[in-house]
Amino acid sequence: MDLDKRLSKAKTELILVHPFVGTIAMNMPFTLSDQVETAATNGKRVLFNPGFIEPLTDEELTFLVAHECLHPMLEHNWRRHERDPKKWNKAGDYVINQVLVDDNIGMMPEGGLLSQQVYDDGGGTSDGIFAILPDCPEGGDGPGDGPGDGPGDGWQDCEDGEGTQAEQDQAASEMKVKVAQAAQAAKMAGKMSVGMERLVDEVLNPKVDWRDVLKRFVEKCRNDTRSWARPNRRYIAQGLYLPGVDGEAMGELVVAVDCSGSIGQEELNQFAAEVKTIHEDHKPKKTTVMYFDSTISHVDEFTRDDEVHIEAHGGGGTAFSPIFEKIIELNAEPIACVVLTDLYCSDFGPEPSYPVLWVSNGSEEAEWGEVICM
Repeated sequence: MDLDKRLSKAKTELILVHPFVGTIAMNMPFTLSDQVETAATNGKRVLFNPGFIEPLTDEELTFLVAHECLHPMLEHNWRRHERDPKKWNKAGDYVINQVLVDDNIGMMPEGGLLSQQVYDDGGGTSDGIFAILPDCPEGGDGPGDGPGDGPGDGWQDCEDGEGTQAEQDQAASEMKVKVAQAAQAAKMAGKMSVGMERLVDEVLNPKVDWRDVLKRFVEKCRNDTRSWARPNRRYIAQGLYLPGVDGEAMGELVVAVDCSGSIGQEELNQFAAEVKTIHEDHKPKKTTVMYFDSTISHVDEFTRDDEVHIEAHGGGGTAFSPIFEKIIELNAEPIACVVLTDLYCSDFGPEPSYPVLWVSNGSEEAEWGEVICM
C-alpha cells in the first residue's frame, strides 16, 4: 500500500475508534515531504518524511498522526513566544505522548519522549514541563540528553505558526472552534475519554497560569523602580525634578520559601525553575533567598552572575513576620518579595513598603499583598 493511502487509513482508524482526534485530523491536510526529518506541523498542515514513516507499523503511524494533530490542538505552534524551540518541542511531546499512551491510541514509535515522572512533575502541562526540563545544549541534543524513556530530542516536529501575530491569534481561535466541534462529535459517539476531556477543557477554558503572574509581577516591579539618577523628563519643563524609571538594572529581589512541610518537592521544583528564569532574564543586583518556618532557618544571597539554587531547609511551624524582620535586619531594600507558602498562618506582621506576591498551594487569603495559586 502506498504511503498516501496508509495516511488516509490512519485518519479513518482515528475517526472510527478515537473520533475526537480523528475529527481534528480530518481538518488538516497531509503531505509527503523530504524537507522534514520525521514529521512536522505548523498548525495548519502536516508534513511527513516518506523515509521515516515507511517502516512504521500501522499502529505506529496512527500514533504519529494523532501526535501531530495534538500539537496545534494544544496551541503549541502559537504559544512558544521567546522560549527555546527545542525545549518547548520536548515539553509538548511529553504531554502529547503521555495522553496518547494513556488513551491507547496506536503505539508510540521508537524515539518518542515518554516519562510519567516528567509529566507529573510538570503538572501535565507543556508550560509546567518546560519549566523543569534542563536547557538544551548548544548544537543540538544527542541520545540520552533528556529525561524519559525516549532518547534525545524526540521528534522536532512543532513549527512556529506562520504570519503576523494577529494572523497567528486568528489561527489559534479557529483551532479552538475545531476542538470544540470535535469534542462534541466524540461525546455524542460516547467515545471521549476522561483524560482527553480534561485536556479539551484546559484548551477551551484556560486557567490563569501562576508562572505568568509571577513574571508580570517581577517585570512590573522592575519597571516601577525609580531613580534620582534618571529624572523623569516629562516634569522637568514644569520645574519639577522627580525620579524616573531606572531601566538599566534591576534592584534586589527577595524570595522566601516556606519549609514548614506544607510545600512538596513538586511545588518547590516548579517554583525554583521560575525563580531561576527570572534571575537569568532580569539579572537583579542581588537575589536573596530565605527559608523559613516559624523563624528564618537559612539565607542565601546570589549576585546577578551567580546561578540560583533553591532547596528546602528547616521544618516546623509557620510565621511570616520573621521574613520582613530579617529584611530590615539585613538593611535590604528589595524592589519586591515573593513568598512560596500555603498561606495557612495568621502571623503576617505589618505590611512593608515594597510589593509582596504570595505564591500559594493552599489558601487564597492574605492580610495584604497579592495572592496567586499554583
